[in-house]
Amino acid sequence: MQTSFTLAQLADPDFAASNDILRKCVHCGFCTATCPTYVLLGDERDSPRGRIYLIKQMLEGGEAATEETVRHVDRCLSCLSCMTTCPSSVHYMHLVDHARAHIEETYKRPFADRLLRHLLSRLLPDAGLFRLSLRLAQIARPFAFLLPGKLKGMVAMAPKHLPKASAVDQPQVFPAQGERRKRVALLTGCAQKVLDPKINEATIRLLTRHGCEVVVAEGAGCCGALTHHMGKEADAFAKAKANIDAWHRELEQHGLDAVVINASGCGTTVKDYGFMLRSEPEWAEKAAAVSALAQDITEVMRDLGMKPSGQARPLSVAYHSACSLQHGQKITALPKQLLAEAGFTVREVPEAHLCCGSAGTYNLLQPDIAGRLRDRKVGNIAGTGADVVAAGNIGCLVQIAGGLEAAKGKAMPVLHTVELLDWATGGPRPPALAGLRD
Repeated sequence: MQTSFTLAQLADPDFAASNDILRKCVHCGFCTATCPTYVLLGDERDSPRGRIYLIKQMLEGGEAATEETVRHVDRCLSCLSCMTTCPSSVHYMHLVDHARAHIEETYKRPFADRLLRHLLSRLLPDAGLFRLSLRLAQIARPFAFLLPGKLKGMVAMAPKHLPKASAVDQPQVFPAQGERRKRVALLTGCAQKVLDPKINEATIRLLTRHGCEVVVAEGAGCCGALTHHMGKEADAFAKAKANIDAWHRELEQHGLDAVVINASGCGTTVKDYGFMLRSEPEWAEKAAAVSALAQDITEVMRDLGMKPSGQARPLSVAYHSACSLQHGQKITALPKQLLAEAGFTVREVPEAHLCCGSAGTYNLLQPDIAGRLRDRKVGNIAGTGADVVAAGNIGCLVQIAGGLEAAKGKAMPVLHTVELLDWATGGPRPPALAGLRD
């Protein structure tokens, strides 16, 4: 693709990077076949190729984003399926991130939209505020029909029962069982530790059982992905820097073999810290070092080697491959291999490349499209006939569980992959499996 950025624009690292990305695109259209929004809507502007044209026009013009461009960029899930499909290695993720930052800077959204985005950017990354907002949503649930538009859907999505906060999410060190093989930092996250603290508990048990000393570092928190994908760069970068400081301090003072992440949406972002902060000399080297340490929990378990205890029941598992894991991090077969090693029968989910519709805040900002994708995903999962559903990202787990509940079909427990691996190697039976007959 030919571009016509000015020399002044190309002096900006973000424009220079976008120029390089755009020039790799050869208009082949392979990406349209695997783009969830194009599959649903059939509008070229809701395909990666169409959005690339809109973004190119917006950035080259150097002017405020138009309503049309904003509408179609907003509909992008950032599932990154297009990057898996693309034969030219177009790095769409960095391009759409730049586009969203430009939109945030130049486009004035309607008041209701601005208010909703502001609330989401404040509440979701802050565990305390998020927990409070869910409590309020539970109180408001009987009156949800009185609420306007998207607020009604947000209240309806709040869990009926909110688990207690877990002590493992506080800064501390968990010693390895037996000989220490690795020292790792765990990202405990933000929304995940409110919605399902059992995931971090299972992760720590699994790691320490396999010889890891696990540190929850002082000062580490939200990875910044939620606000980064909303175009709020300053907020996202501040969160990234807080994590980088916390983990780099651990690296220098006590050593770290990995930064372990059990929410794949966070993992894709942390692995990108080096790129995000490449233009800030005081941060670039530390950010790159942290990105190099970042590993999904399945990558760490591959290196450690699974030690199944034989206590877990041999269930069939419909494994949902989160977009951020399979497309963002290119981790596809590994989780299924680990589940099989643990004694579970893994069943493939049809259309596994298509997003479930969660995508960070997408199911809150684009509920209609997200709902259609959720129902499609749930139908494909139910068709496997599996006993349980497993995935490696909290957003997917909540989205799929809500879809299965709404469908009122076969009751299928939905849980994190790490909960099954923990159970299979000596941990407690996951509470989600309580309803299954032995």
